[in-house]
Amino acid sequence: MEFTVGQIAEVLRGTVEGDASLRIDRLAKIEEAQAGALSFLANLKYEHHLYTTGASAVIVGHGLELRHPVPAALIRVEDPYTSFTTLLEFYQQATRTGKRGVEEPAYMAASSRIGSNHYRGAFSYIGENCEIGQDVVIFPHVFIGDRVKIGDGTILYAGAKVYAETSIGSRCTIHAGAVIGSDGFGFAPQPDGSYRTIPQIGNVVLEDNVSVGANATIDCATLGSTIIREGAKIDNLVQIAHNVEIGRHTVVAAQTGISGSTKIGDFCVLAGQTGIAGHLSLANRTTVTAQSGVGKSIKEEGVLLQGSPAFNLRDSLRANAVFRHLPDLERRLTQLERSRTEQEKP
Repeated sequence: MEFTVGQIAEVLRGTVEGDASLRIDRLAKIEEAQAGALSFLANLKYEHHLYTTGASAVIVGHGLELRHPVPAALIRVEDPYTSFTTLLEFYQQATRTGKRGVEEPAYMAASSRIGSNHYRGAFSYIGENCEIGQDVVIFPHVFIGDRVKIGDGTILYAGAKVYAETSIGSRCTIHAGAVIGSDGFGFAPQPDGSYRTIPQIGNVVLEDNVSVGANATIDCATLGSTIIREGAKIDNLVQIAHNVEIGRHTVVAAQTGISGSTKIGDFCVLAGQTGIAGHLSLANRTTVTAQSGVGKSIKEEGVLLQGSPAFNLRDSLRANAVFRHLPDLERRLTQLERSRTEQEKP
């Protein structure tokens, strides 16, 4: 694929500074780009690369003031990051999801239905009574259990496993190795110290535009549904337990674990290696910093949490500041006690 700088600017509703006729045939990082590449500058930490880049064109913000001459043509837009994301989406659609048809061997039960313009890779399996929309892409070695529903335009990458009864919305992305709908961690302790398995007969519901990262696991509900709501983004290696609910447009970073029956609000951010205890509720727009452990419900919206156990960020920073000075405080306290003892001597 090849486009001119002017054509790209028109798609992005931007303005061109420089030669609009330059040809662009690839996207690249600003520090590595060569002739024919298009890059972007969103973080000003990388501004110095703008003046030495080999890219033919760079997407920048309207407000960027140049400090030196720039060797590339510029496409000025309102938000460079969003504009570059738009181009990446076009590129991905053209290069990754262009597959259509059925590779052999691939199996689909006679009772299942799939829409037009789909792709089924070799060794993929679709069980009984499934309902799958159009423009769905199913890469090799994907397993789809019985009575699964999948909406239009969803992509399942190689080796993804979708257990029976799962419902996946439209335009979702399920990355390689993800497991959706496996049993929740339900075991009842017995008088002799053993554990009895509690059957998990619920399902998992993914609403539209949900992304599930590689090797993430989402357990089915004991009863009812584990629900990942519209636009939520689940990173690689995330564990979501039975009956959890993740709110709209919430993002969950890698190695986070969310225990059973916890409800996360809309527009929340859970940073990497966060742990959330079970049966809690986190209000909308809660942000939890990396490696924090949340052990109680958060009722106030927009709270920023840090630490383990996690609490308000400002208080956490104060506590950490004091903690770093504890050895010095101990020394001073010891000196004061000695001084007082000396003063009290007859």
